[in-house]
Amino acid sequence: MAKDHGPSVKDDRLYEKLRADGASPQKAARIANAKAAGTIDHRGGGKLEDRTKDDLLDEAGKIGIDGRSTMTKEELVKAIRKG
Repeated sequence: MAKDHGPSVKDDRLYEKLRADGASPQKAARIANAKAAGTIDHRGGGKLEDRTKDDLLDEAGKIGIDGRSTMTKEELVKAIRKG
Protein backbone atom coordinates (compact mmCIF):
# COMPACT_ATOMS: atom_id res chain seq x y z
CA MET A 1 0.00 0.00 0.00
CA ALA A 2 1.29 3.42 -0.94
CA LYS A 3 2.00 5.94 1.80
CA ASP A 4 -0.46 8.82 2.06
CA HIS A 5 1.38 11.97 0.96
CA GLY A 6 -1.40 14.28 2.07
CA PRO A 7 -4.03 16.17 0.12
CA SER A 8 -1.52 17.79 -2.24
CA VAL A 9 -0.75 14.44 -3.95
CA LYS A 10 -3.75 12.83 -5.63
CA ASP A 11 -2.16 9.53 -6.73
CA ASP A 12 0.22 8.30 -4.03
CA ARG A 13 1.19 5.09 -5.83
CA LEU A 14 2.23 6.91 -9.03
CA TYR A 15 4.00 9.58 -6.97
CA GLU A 16 6.11 6.93 -5.21
CA LYS A 17 6.95 5.21 -8.52
CA LEU A 18 8.07 8.49 -10.07
CA ARG A 19 10.18 9.35 -7.03
CA ALA A 20 11.80 5.89 -7.15
CA ASP A 21 12.61 6.56 -10.82
CA GLY A 22 14.41 9.76 -9.82
CA ALA A 23 11.79 12.48 -10.35
CA SER A 24 11.90 15.46 -8.01
CA PRO A 25 9.09 15.72 -5.45
CA GLN A 26 7.57 18.63 -7.39
CA LYS A 27 7.68 16.86 -10.76
CA ALA A 28 6.31 13.62 -9.30
CA ALA A 29 3.42 15.51 -7.68
CA ARG A 30 2.60 17.41 -10.91
CA ILE A 31 2.50 14.23 -12.98
CA ALA A 32 0.57 12.22 -10.39
CA ASN A 33 -1.98 14.99 -9.96
CA ALA A 34 -2.40 15.57 -13.70
CA LYS A 35 -3.00 11.88 -14.33
CA ALA A 36 -5.40 11.60 -11.38
CA ALA A 37 -7.36 14.63 -12.58
CA GLY A 38 -7.43 13.38 -16.16
CA THR A 39 -5.90 16.59 -17.45
CA ILE A 40 -3.25 14.87 -19.54
CA ASP A 41 -4.83 15.17 -22.95
CA HIS A 42 -4.19 12.33 -25.37
CA ARG A 43 -6.74 13.62 -27.87
CA GLY A 44 -9.01 10.65 -28.12
CA GLY A 45 -6.36 8.08 -27.33
CA GLY A 46 -4.55 8.44 -30.65
CA LYS A 47 -0.90 7.65 -31.04
CA LEU A 48 1.49 10.24 -29.70
CA GLU A 49 3.53 9.91 -32.91
CA ASP A 50 0.55 11.23 -34.88
CA ARG A 51 0.42 14.48 -32.91
CA THR A 52 2.26 17.67 -33.84
CA LYS A 53 5.42 18.69 -32.06
CA ASP A 54 3.57 21.73 -30.66
CA ASP A 55 0.90 19.45 -29.16
CA LEU A 56 3.62 17.29 -27.63
CA LEU A 57 5.37 20.36 -26.20
CA ASP A 58 2.11 21.50 -24.62
CA GLU A 59 1.52 18.09 -23.07
CA ALA A 60 5.10 17.86 -21.83
CA GLY A 61 4.65 21.25 -20.18
CA LYS A 62 1.46 20.13 -18.44
CA ILE A 63 3.22 17.18 -16.84
CA GLY A 64 6.40 19.08 -16.04
CA ILE A 65 9.00 17.49 -18.30
CA ASP A 66 12.28 19.38 -17.98
CA GLY A 67 14.27 20.26 -21.10
CA ARG A 68 11.30 19.84 -23.41
CA SER A 69 12.05 22.94 -25.49
CA THR A 70 15.24 21.38 -26.87
CA MET A 71 13.79 17.91 -27.49
CA THR A 72 12.96 16.43 -30.87
CA LYS A 73 9.49 15.09 -31.54
CA GLU A 74 10.73 11.54 -30.92
CA GLU A 75 12.33 12.56 -27.62
CA LEU A 76 9.11 14.24 -26.53
CA VAL A 77 7.11 11.08 -27.25
CA LYS A 78 9.53 9.00 -25.16
CA ALA A 79 9.53 11.53 -22.31
CA ILE A 80 5.72 11.71 -22.22
CA ARG A 81 5.43 7.93 -22.19
CA LYS A 82 7.94 7.70 -19.37
CA GLY A 83 5.95 10.50 -17.70
